[in-house]
Amino acid sequence: METIFRTLHHVCILVHDLDKTVARYEALGVGPWFDYPKSGTYEMFEVPNEAASRSMRYKCVDLDNVQIQLCDPGPLDSPQRRFLDARGEGVYHLGFEVPDRDEAEAAGRALGLAVIARGRKTDGSGFCYFDTRGDAGVVLEIRQSQQ
Repeated sequence: METIFRTLHHVCILVHDLDKTVARYEALGVGPWFDYPKSGTYEMFEVPNEAASRSMRYKCVDLDNVQIQLCDPGPLDSPQRRFLDARGEGVYHLGFEVPDRDEAEAAGRALGLAVIARGRKTDGSGFCYFDTRGDAGVVLEIRQSQQ
């Protein structure tokens, strides 16, 4: 069986101060940074706290081989906020590109993975976060880009 965790798309790092962290990376020559595109209409959006999810701020940079995402989870309760409070800044999740979000979610569930959050947009793109924090050290996400 081929794994759904094969094609790394991005690494997401939680930070306290998004602007300060971006400035530091830029001083090291990493950039240009852009706002994570939160546009599009979701036909399915299941997250622990929708208000917290919608208020999170992201900055992204596309490197030659992977994308880095910086996330300020904001003050509202969310798994990301709790992670940042408990562990400090650091890698929260690894995002893997898949050809079919729904099939990949089903494959993850078949492996016994619990789902933290999931969504699918009307353009066919979507995501699913699996709760692998306890045994893999980070959350593993699958994502499907716009078709």
